[in-house]
Amino acid sequence: MSKPSSHAASRDSMLKRLARVEGQIRGVQRLIKEDTDCEKVAQQMTAARRALEKAYHEMVGCLIEDEIFDQKANATSTAEAMTNIRSIMNKYS
Repeated sequence: MSKPSSHAASRDSMLKRLARVEGQIRGVQRLIKEDTDCEKVAQQMTAARRALEKAYHEMVGCLIEDEIFDQKANATSTAEAMTNIRSIMNKYS
């Protein structure tokens, strides 16, 4: 079985999201170089952190989807899949 075609769309979405985060980080660096007010820098850092956190949650969701897909493709038990999902959550949370 091949992976769902939504993986390509998810990959493209993730790359766009990370490019935006990268732009936000460059903006924070620029603000710091320009000696901008600390509160404005903190606001931009918070926005970048939240954007990266959202991308992270999407990636963990992808890991879980892959585990479920692999479980179905390999006919492993639901209990085994759940154990693997718990392991993923513990490892990346």
